[in-house]
Amino acid sequence: MNQQTYADYMRDHFGFTGEGQLTDFLSREGGELMLGGRLNLSELARSRGAPLEVVYTPQISTQIARMRHWARGARRRAEYAGRFLYAYATKANFAAEAVQTALQAGAHYETSAAADVVIAHGLFRQGLLPHDRLIFCNGSKEAGYLEAIRNLRHAGCANVIPVLDDLDELEALLDNPAALQFGVRERAAGNRDGTHPGNDRFGLTAEEIERAAARIAGSRHQLVLYHAMIGSQVEDEAHFLATLRESVENYARLRRVTPTLRYFNFGGGMPTSGYRLGFSFDYEGFLTRLMVTIRDTCAAHGVPMPDLIGEFGRYTVATHSVVLLEVGAVKRGQPGAPDWYLVNGSMMVTLPDSLLVDGQEFVILPLSDWERPARPVRLGGRRTCDSDDVYPRPDRAPLMLPDTGAGLVLAIFGVGAYQQMISGRGGAHHCLSPEPARVIVTEREGRLVSRYVPQQDQATITRLLGYQPHLTSLAEPAPATVAARPPRVAPLVMRPAGNQRRRGYPRQPRISRVVAAGD
Repeated sequence: MNQQTYADYMRDHFGFTGEGQLTDFLSREGGELMLGGRLNLSELARSRGAPLEVVYTPQISTQIARMRHWARGARRRAEYAGRFLYAYATKANFAAEAVQTALQAGAHYETSAAADVVIAHGLFRQGLLPHDRLIFCNGSKEAGYLEAIRNLRHAGCANVIPVLDDLDELEALLDNPAALQFGVRERAAGNRDGTHPGNDRFGLTAEEIERAAARIAGSRHQLVLYHAMIGSQVEDEAHFLATLRESVENYARLRRVTPTLRYFNFGGGMPTSGYRLGFSFDYEGFLTRLMVTIRDTCAAHGVPMPDLIGEFGRYTVATHSVVLLEVGAVKRGQPGAPDWYLVNGSMMVTLPDSLLVDGQEFVILPLSDWERPARPVRLGGRRTCDSDDVYPRPDRAPLMLPDTGAGLVLAIFGVGAYQQMISGRGGAHHCLSPEPARVIVTEREGRLVSRYVPQQDQATITRLLGYQPHLTSLAEPAPATVAARPPRVAPLVMRPAGNQRRRGYPRQPRISRVVAAGD
């Protein structure tokens, strides 16, 4: 009896024949894995080796364009009078290429700490954050955060909106000489059903919201936004909408006495295809039902429909980055257990959510050898000596991968959101595992352009920990030599934008400056 090949496994479990569109961001053509229909991951692995992080910013533009397209369809179907505003939650990925691409694609800006506002201030001064974009400042605000908001407003940014998490924040900002637009965050929405412990610490009680509205009404400032964050992911749509309805009713009651109120922020949690093969979600249908819920609730209370704001972090950036890791060795598992594929890297550094988020999954695919027999394996990091540096977790089913063993290169998807922000960029990581080399791919006038960042060198890492240079000399280029080389910027010979294959998704736009900030 012939053993099942990896291609057979993919066909039997996911209905994938081995060629064509695999997910909404990934395809396989001529045996090569293509990201966004244009970037050949297999070729990058051959030319650059592994470990390697691949950053493909046009995917961010595609994600934003798709959501705005679905929202336009939902507004028509729901006959919704308010606008739909797409905000990028920058905490998902602060990298300049991610933030600037989101802004170029028309996104508004959501912050959660002082550093976010400082970055926004710099982008505003450079003209990269247009004057018509709203900046929503969420989270608890220390003195530095409040000062950063003041500075941005004094610089001429009239659209910075501090969303009050505590009444002390209001008192600290009321004397600001330039008029501010305020938002309030509803505390009850964070854990109304008891399923989101920890989220209930954010926001104001109903009584505190009334007090804030009264204080703002008697000042030079305006209350313009009501924020209700239900949870981190929309897993049960009916439950989400039922929970949100009470928040919309609270918005409507406040709107009747606060005519300046005009934005309703339903928060984040839009699911993404980045973490599971076979993923399916009716985005336009969900947005339609969301808008109908808000439309009907506002009509029942006799108030106009608000402009809707969604905060999209994970959805925006999860699928734009891929990590390529090579299997360096195979180690036999315990009797009755799958063998270990030991990779030249660290999951604790590249996939920290595998530890922090219970049940977090990642799509992991081999770049080659789909015709070889499939076998169950678990991945272990070779660059740490830690029992936690494994994937999948011990209580999860093993991966099915080709039996190639050493030399097989694996592509790990869904790493564009939070992974690098949790692990950090630069600095010293667990077991001093160096960050992989990075290829950053952007689009300029319809062409893909790449920039190569070498792998983090060990001498720099150990110097950060206080060791003397003469103790850190390893068989690798000296840090000064690496630093002296300018980043390589070169056009990539890839498929032009017009030749992408699509299955029911809006065509990927070029990255360009977007004037219209709402749909």
